[in-house]
Amino acid sequence: MAQEPTDEFGDWSPEEFRRSGRAAVDWVADYFARIPELPVVPSVAPGDVAALLPDSPPEEGEPFENLLRDLDKVVVPGLTHWNHPGFLAYFGVTASGPGILGELVASAFNTNGMLWKTSPATTEVELRMMSWLLQMFHLPRSWFGLIVDTASVSTFLALAAAREAVADFDLHEEGLGAPGAPRLRVYASEQAHSSVDKAVMALGLGRKGIRHIATDTEFRMQPAELEAAIEEDRRNGWHPMAVVGSVGTTSTTSVDPIPELVRVCSRHGLWLHVDAAYAGSAALLPEKRAYFAGCEDADSYVFNPHKWLFVPIDLSVLYTKHPDVLRRAFQLVPDYLRSDDDGTNLMDYGIQLGRRFRAIKLWWVIRTFGVSGISQRIREHCRLAEEFRNWAQGHPDFEVVAPLTFSTVCLRGVWNQSPEASSAWDEELARRVTAEGRAFVATTKLRGRTAIRVAVGNIQTDSIRMSEVRSAFERIRTEIAAEIAEGTDPTEGASGK
Repeated sequence: MAQEPTDEFGDWSPEEFRRSGRAAVDWVADYFARIPELPVVPSVAPGDVAALLPDSPPEEGEPFENLLRDLDKVVVPGLTHWNHPGFLAYFGVTASGPGILGELVASAFNTNGMLWKTSPATTEVELRMMSWLLQMFHLPRSWFGLIVDTASVSTFLALAAAREAVADFDLHEEGLGAPGAPRLRVYASEQAHSSVDKAVMALGLGRKGIRHIATDTEFRMQPAELEAAIEEDRRNGWHPMAVVGSVGTTSTTSVDPIPELVRVCSRHGLWLHVDAAYAGSAALLPEKRAYFAGCEDADSYVFNPHKWLFVPIDLSVLYTKHPDVLRRAFQLVPDYLRSDDDGTNLMDYGIQLGRRFRAIKLWWVIRTFGVSGISQRIREHCRLAEEFRNWAQGHPDFEVVAPLTFSTVCLRGVWNQSPEASSAWDEELARRVTAEGRAFVATTKLRGRTAIRVAVGNIQTDSIRMSEVRSAFERIRTEIAAEIAEGTDPTEGASGK
């Protein structure tokens, strides 16, 4: 006898989803309301969170309210709160309200936009958003763009296209082991992001396949040094392939002289990729647009709306003026993915086959805040960074050690000690400021000595929060100085404090 149909093994009913969804949205709203009162960085040790989780999965299902309860019990105490207004350690990755709801809808649709026909709306909304961004940021309307997860992947794809552009051997069949294949080399400044090195490694060029170029006093790549390196490499049997210029380096947000890099690349026939992952959003501001001069002549360009455009992570945008080269580098179409329609198949432009409907959250953020609203928020972050910089410059116990180009300030304490001791005490200053729980700041190395980075970019950060951060720096700087005066090494046992 045939079994009677049943919905016992189906999904939630619409009513159950509605009830649980309302509870989840309420939980998120309450979480946002209390974020400012939570410590930015949790006081947990490795393994603490895992210890709160069962060793084995449940045999039977649980009520949804149990899941929400365990967010408070297990997850929140172990989170570093990137949406906290005191999160100043790395470039902000704010998840704004409209972006969060866009993620919800994208998950509900659960599409795979690998081919146009597998989800026409997924592809066409994405391509239209790429057009919107070109208009917003005054970039060439002829560029082709697509969404990927992170700038690391965007840079990998760009350099793969650069390798394709210079290959005069059977790269696809023989790879870099083809007879007569040249030794390829990429150039980037000593301040370039580590993802450039990783991309070079992943492309099979090896660690020796990248050459780091010295920077000037403002941490910008020196074009004369670049050109000399290219010419030297050619004499020594290398085949120069690409240059990566930065608009907003990670440590100092310095801006490489892109127009001069364009000229060097043009003279030597090299691909120019511009990394504007953090700073790209600042091109909305007329007063910052000069920093982007020359970018319109790049061969590829990346920036991350998930950094300073208030779109939840992850969403990076890669543009190129040579979509045919990018496509040639990656296109491989098996029989089961052949299509006879005229739509754009975004799977042809990278290693990724499965493609989420990421464009919805970008679309919703732009429509909700508008270009003007986004610009105002970015401008305010730049203003807050200027205030913080001015305070540090005017304080006898601090020095600013890099130019302020966008919204990141690099500073140090004035300790009148050896460079090694001063670096240790700056590390300790950053640690104690963070340990207070009101702010999270990071450090970097500049010219061999520690600097503290304060990166403003969270949509929740305001003048009150920045005033608290200034007060914490001043108070803790005084506290450490007193310990030094007493002959105490404030860095001893710091990790255990």
